[in-house]
Amino acid sequence: MIFVTGDTHGQHNFGKLAAFARERDDLTKDDYMIITGDFGAVWDRETLEKDLKPYSDLPFTVLFVDGNHENFDLLDEHKVEHWHGGKVHFIKPDIIHLMRGQIYDIEGKTFLSFGGATSIDRCLRHENADWWSRERPSHEELDEALSNLSVRGNKVDFIITHSCDEKALYYPPLKTRTTMMSTYPENKLLSNIEDAATYEHWYFGHYHMDGDLSDKKTVLYFDIRQIH
Repeated sequence: MIFVTGDTHGQHNFGKLAAFARERDDLTKDDYMIITGDFGAVWDRETLEKDLKPYSDLPFTVLFVDGNHENFDLLDEHKVEHWHGGKVHFIKPDIIHLMRGQIYDIEGKTFLSFGGATSIDRCLRHENADWWSRERPSHEELDEALSNLSVRGNKVDFIITHSCDEKALYYPPLKTRTTMMSTYPENKLLSNIEDAATYEHWYFGHYHMDGDLSDKKTVLYFDIRQIH
């Protein structure tokens, strides 16, 4: 089975996963929970093992795209490997970082991953301590995504991102957030994927709310959705 949910921020929103696991007795490490960015548990080198243990103790395998609140220096210390057709960082055997612009074949479904976003509180943070400029995706990463899509005939089953394309900002429920969450470069960048790709459903996080924008696009925070 494959599930998807929103940001976890390390231990801050971990409780939803623990509660979900307690309610299910049919889950194994062959099942997957995809987190749509701001995983946040790869943050402090000194407490890394302690911070990751609750996630490894879950009965399923955790997959995540990066958000804006990640320690990119610590993430990048992990070797880039290939898994199910795309590049990943194996944080643990059962905790896997899905890198930007990659396409994975998982349980007969295809997934395009694309993390990153802009921290609206970056002015209160310190670069390379609790904020990294690499939070914003690059045009090179977009090019890799578009190239990988082209090889697949520009078609995937699911798109998993942290932020969303620009057009999505003007649909309920996000429309009510446009004053606080204005358009950022990654929204314009992700619009290129929206224009290029044919997909079944697009899931993203970042905006700390839950709701369906349409029958093809969903923002997640606390909700956990089964998608396969």
